[in-house]
Amino acid sequence: MPDVAIAAPNEASADAGELVAAAGGNAIDAALAASLVTMVNEVGLVSLSSGGFITVQPPDGSAPQTVDGWMDMPGRSQSLGEASWDVVTEYGGGVTITIGPGSVAAHGSIRAFGEAHRRWGSIPWRELIAPAIEVARSGFRLSAASRYYLEYVHDDIFGWDEASRAAVHDAEGDITTELIVVPHLVETLGQIAQYGPSAMYTGDLGHLISDDVLARGGIVGRDDLAAYAAVTRPSLITKVGDWTLGTNPPPSVGGVCVAAMLRLLAGRPKGEWAPDDVRHLIEVQRAVLGHRLAVFDTTDDLKAEAEAYLALIDNDHLAVLESGSTAHVSATDSDGGACSVTVSSGYSSGMIANGTGIWLNNCLGEQELNARGLHGLAPGTRLLSNMAPTVGHHKNGAALAIGSPGADRISTAIVQALAGFASGGMDLQKAINHPRVHVHRARTADEEIKVETDLTMYYGGVAATLREPGGHMIAAADPRREGAVRHYRSPDAVD
Repeated sequence: MPDVAIAAPNEASADAGELVAAAGGNAIDAALAASLVTMVNEVGLVSLSSGGFITVQPPDGSAPQTVDGWMDMPGRSQSLGEASWDVVTEYGGGVTITIGPGSVAAHGSIRAFGEAHRRWGSIPWRELIAPAIEVARSGFRLSAASRYYLEYVHDDIFGWDEASRAAVHDAEGDITTELIVVPHLVETLGQIAQYGPSAMYTGDLGHLISDDVLARGGIVGRDDLAAYAAVTRPSLITKVGDWTLGTNPPPSVGGVCVAAMLRLLAGRPKGEWAPDDVRHLIEVQRAVLGHRLAVFDTTDDLKAEAEAYLALIDNDHLAVLESGSTAHVSATDSDGGACSVTVSSGYSSGMIANGTGIWLNNCLGEQELNARGLHGLAPGTRLLSNMAPTVGHHKNGAALAIGSPGADRISTAIVQALAGFASGGMDLQKAINHPRVHVHRARTADEEIKVETDLTMYYGGVAATLREPGGHMIAAADPRREGAVRHYRSPDAVD
């Protein structure tokens, strides 16, 4: 039974990871259980109708793997739905969001969780779901991150569907401060515990979701969910000093951006961030995020474009420099395993599927990720993602898991924390706490360099865990969100 360190978005999710570790779970089990709780209590940020990625460093030191459970384009047997509309909000620096039944994509997180558990888990599947069931049964209050988001959109996005409005509003129409118990959610989680991930795809839950979406004018059919498959790929590898890091490979764009920025930073900073380091960091972000907008977001072959871009960086840094709502959990264990999980439901479609208690995603309506338009991809195509859950293995035996929520700030948040830790010699918490910069809409007419002066969740919410060479466990959560850390110490541990 290993020691396990967990960094999670909230206390209840961290408690879940610790509880599962005490039951004999490893880092993968703990990270999955903690993430499942966020699908209950991080309203507006993530739900069971989510997509995500799981990057795992196996404890034997073998190459890291990433399980892709991101969203698929639906519509295999359904003509294009018209039931969607745009909402303009100042959240996240100002975004236009498409919501409604027509914005719902084919979800993938639970399939990916099942695949990760099958490959690397050590306790029964049912035990991973149990903490989420208890949170749903007992009720929960909105987290600071959820409340911050809902302050912008509680009426426009979460107010048009009757079940959604009732769940998050009080009698006066304000955001509730009471315990939230979402009808049907306990039963839904019970089905996932009993029947496994298939409940969300070919079981009654999947049917309830697809039938309700179609009835309201969306395009997610039963065949779209039945055809969904999680895909396990070798992680995208990059090196920082003596660390070998594995992050999310294509078709996600987030990991490519993390790898490119780390390579362009070329070992900076050397100690504390100096003004010249920050200037270089801004140029790195401008180059990579600008290339993303110009090439990655519209290419038909992201894998080839990513390989070519990383090769160009490795060959000539200077040529490159001169020429994008989420929950994250990290866990490591004393056996050397590390697991980094990032999941998202987009900005939410605003609807709860009838009879399920599940807020459905709006990932077709994330306009910054869908350059081809709402229904512009072929059914079954993976959507684009900013996510970049990352693990690391040091030549001295240390293991690391790190990641962040934050839309297009995910890659810049992870890079700045990793650079401060792996290159700058900062301890993990100091590297995460350090003020950040972000180049918004890089290399466009309205480019804006945002420099953090007060801690705000706009700049991400990095969660990281570390197993040091001697076996000492460290967990660090971002003060920009209500992060929580736990360290389960096995009774078998020897001082």
